[in-house]
Amino acid sequence: MCAVLGVARSTYYKSFDKTKSKREIENEELKAAIIRIYKDNRGIYGAPRIHHILGTEGFKVSLKRIQRLMKKLNLCATTIKKYRPHSNKKIEKDLENVLKRDFTTTSINEKWVGDITYIHTIKDGWCYLASVLDLHSKKIIGYAFGKRMTNDLVVKALKNAYYKQLPNRNKKLIFHTDLGSQYTSNDLKEICKEFNITQSFSNKGCPYDNACIESFHSSLKKEEIYRNKYRTFEEANIAIFKYIESWYNRKRLHSSINYMTPDQCELMARSAA
Repeated sequence: MCAVLGVARSTYYKSFDKTKSKREIENEELKAAIIRIYKDNRGIYGAPRIHHILGTEGFKVSLKRIQRLMKKLNLCATTIKKYRPHSNKKIEKDLENVLKRDFTTTSINEKWVGDITYIHTIKDGWCYLASVLDLHSKKIIGYAFGKRMTNDLVVKALKNAYYKQLPNRNKKLIFHTDLGSQYTSNDLKEICKEFNITQSFSNKGCPYDNACIESFHSSLKKEEIYRNKYRTFEEANIAIFKYIESWYNRKRLHSSINYMTPDQCELMARSAA
């Protein structure tokens, strides 16, 4: 029969051998590890972060192989379209952009950035989160959540950041934000003066001037907010607390800080001081 079909005998008999090859066994182990890591991290991580974690676990495998296996498993990082509310705020003049898109730092408490984002609840309508991020560690060092977008909201977020970090008053600290009325208010100016913080403002129509905090809020929306519905302000508040304190600062890996978590990066900076 082999002669009629033009098939070598070795090939014919090998077809009955169901023993898995070394490559197939490795792929099965990798698939199981990929699924585990993907689920442990809320379906948020794509191939680069999963590849990094596998490396820390002792797997010697290329990024392209991980990408191929994730494609076969139909796994990809979860993303959901971002909601962009219309803004009708008036733009203040003569406010200096001190930061000038220079996001580089040598340690923590040199450059902070802040912004406000919108979060919807079924019962209480739109609520507002003001966040403060340290550009060195990428850590959310202060935030405030409220039902109204007031000056008090951003003041509270900055105070939380300041009293948590206790920066050296003798060193220059920049706090960069957009031109929202809450950030250009006299209330915030007075707090910045009290804390010896230099304010910096994005140029009109330049979201890239404050790209880092925009990136955080985008991650918050894609990884938490848009994947859930919150009935009340209180439910949303608990979810945000858990996301920031239990996930983002403690566990979420950042490629921009060598796949460390913000907490790990801050701890390293404090140890080196």
